Amino acid sequence: MLKGLGWRPFFVRQLSLDEDGDLVPVRVTAVHRSGLHVLGPGVDAAIPPFADPSGGREQVATIGDWLLYDPASGSAMRLLDRQSLFKRRAPGSGREVQLIAANIDTVFIVTSCNQDFNIARLERYLTIAREAQAMPVIVITKADLAEDAEAYAEQAQALDSNLCIELVNATEPGAVKRLHPWCAPGQTVVFVGSSGVGKSTLIKSLTGQQDIATQEIREDDAKGRHTTSSRELYQLENGAWLVDTPGMRELQMVDVKDGLALVFSDLADLAAHCRFSDCRHETEPRCAVLAAIERGEVDADRVQRWKKLIAEEERNSESLSERRARDRAFGNMIKAVKRDSKK
Repeated sequence: MLKGLGWRPFFVRQLSLDEDGDLVPVRVTAVHRSGLHVLGPGVDAAIPPFADPSGGREQVATIGDWLLYDPASGSAMRLLDRQSLFKRRAPGSGREVQLIAANIDTVFIVTSCNQDFNIARLERYLTIAREAQAMPVIVITKADLAEDAEAYAEQAQALDSNLCIELVNATEPGAVKRLHPWCAPGQTVVFVGSSGVGKSTLIKSLTGQQDIATQEIREDDAKGRHTTSSRELYQLENGAWLVDTPGMRELQMVDVKDGLALVFSDLADLAAHCRFSDCRHETEPRCAVLAAIERGEVDADRVQRWKKLIAEEERNSESLSERRARDRAFGNMIKAVKRDSKK
């Protein structure tokens, strides 16, 4: 049963026969406001929310996580290290990290052949998927409604020649078969994308469940609260597992330095040849990135998007204490300038 749930040698290596002998590995298959639902050998139970005693916001159990469960007490004892983690900075003005799903093999990035298609947003999703060490697949829906659906696929492919692109009509019977190669038994896939792009239609077709309905995350408060009452892992007939996520209007990145380096590897390679190691690629002499733009080898808009994402990642990844210290230092500098100006 464990293998069918996605159990891997990666998790086995974390077990101790002496300390964990009486505990059962279980996987979080649903996250509700009231707690978690877990599955494992001889276990199909609801348990309270769990946070590993080691502390930290990212030590809160989320969908797809593996826990060590004590059948005697009916409670989780330990959160196993994750093989992958899909996360973002929570909406609002706070600094919290919102965990979306853990131990994911494939990320289906869903967009559509209309105004939702946005290269900058796709780059964001790709960066987060790469950082999570999951395989990204761009799924472009509503191909039947576009005059030139292939043009959308070509734009997405231009982001990375090795990127997997699937152009589908979600309402067409059998269209989801294009996604089956990534839905092998024991594999876990997550769907991400804006509301209205056809995620739920694809998921209903894959699972055969017509009662799946997710709502959009509420992003108008600072606490990251959302309207969905639960998130679940759905099992396909062939044994694969699927995670749906609410539509996301805002996708703030955090701790994705490696992901950015992978998605923008060509620009990162160029930057390594700039004269200054801290080059901002604006007016500095002997800037390799600016030189490439002048030669027509690099798209200037893409460079601007890259720089914007780097600045956002640095800002969002900064700890609250660091941010407060920087703000205090800046405030003290302003006060000093005002005092000097009065003198």
